Amino acid sequence: MLQDQRVCVSVVVPCRNEIRHIRAFLDSVFRQELGQIRMEVLIADGRSDDGTRRVLGEFEMKFGALRILDNPEKIVSTGLNRAIREAHGEIIILMIAHSIYAPDYVRSCVEVLHETNADNVGGPALTLADGFIAQAIAHAFHTRFARGGAKLRDPRYEGLVETVPYGCWRKSTLERIGMFDEKLVRAEDYELNVRIISCGGTVWQSPRIASWYRPRASMSGLSRQYFKNGFWKFAVVRKHQGLVSWRHLVPGICLFVGAVLLLCAAGACFRGSGWWQDAFLAIWIGLVGIYITASFVSAFSIARRKGWKFLPVLPAVFATYHLSYALGFITAMLHRPATWGRPNPIQKVLAAMTK
Repeated sequence: MLQDQRVCVSVVVPCRNEIRHIRAFLDSVFRQELGQIRMEVLIADGRSDDGTRRVLGEFEMKFGALRILDNPEKIVSTGLNRAIREAHGEIIILMIAHSIYAPDYVRSCVEVLHETNADNVGGPALTLADGFIAQAIAHAFHTRFARGGAKLRDPRYEGLVETVPYGCWRKSTLERIGMFDEKLVRAEDYELNVRIISCGGTVWQSPRIASWYRPRASMSGLSRQYFKNGFWKFAVVRKHQGLVSWRHLVPGICLFVGAVLLLCAAGACFRGSGWWQDAFLAIWIGLVGIYITASFVSAFSIARRKGWKFLPVLPAVFATYHLSYALGFITAMLHRPATWGRPNPIQKVLAAMTK
């Protein structure tokens, strides 16, 4: 980036009920070391009712660069599009209130965008965990067994990727691509990157762009999060089909095959075919054994580096990641998301559950 070139950046933030994290997030935003960059911050609040809006109001009075927008639909994609349309900057940077950002985050985004001439740039998905369960979830998050080879969870990787955790684009790129798909309650950022790549564009990850995401602090919270992730990732798979990485299909396929094997064993038992029953059960036990072995090998590797106290809980964390995502994915296969076609009552309930 030219030192004498004054760049205007618009930071856009979807937000709803983030009272636990909003102050730390805003502090990190307004501690940015901008140099010649001029920054505005637009937060699309989904009608928070936990005190978040009050805190936003306090910061809006203190910082003239902050604007609060209403997001009555209460989903990320609509809030982001509303903020982008209101933005004055030629560069758009996405942040989320569940993370904190390095003081040079904005400047690094702009520099990498100019240096690489990519259509979207971002940093790896680093984590900042408080408490034992959150730390275990964070440690598992960075393993290949949990991430399935996703480069965004590798803190040292720099280069082309299929997606980045947040994103930095020229506003003209978003206007050309079509901005975020408002039919999607989740996975809207991943879907946008699929469109960018399908149009011949590039997505670039650089470890110079540093932020820290706060993972869920309970197994139930992790389960709900990944059920929703799996549910809405299937909507992206349905929309783009051959353009989506195979690794997103693996958990759902494995769970589906396991369920089919058990059903086949039950059917063989009902028909009195002991040989087929034993065969189906043997295959099922073999697959489960492979998964448990891989889980404990990964857990042992983490515990050796991060502390043996995490060893007992890590297999349960892995299972929560995989089973929750797979259940969400299969649920979406059986009941199309309510945003596709004319929704029936079941689809409406599922859409509400996965917001």
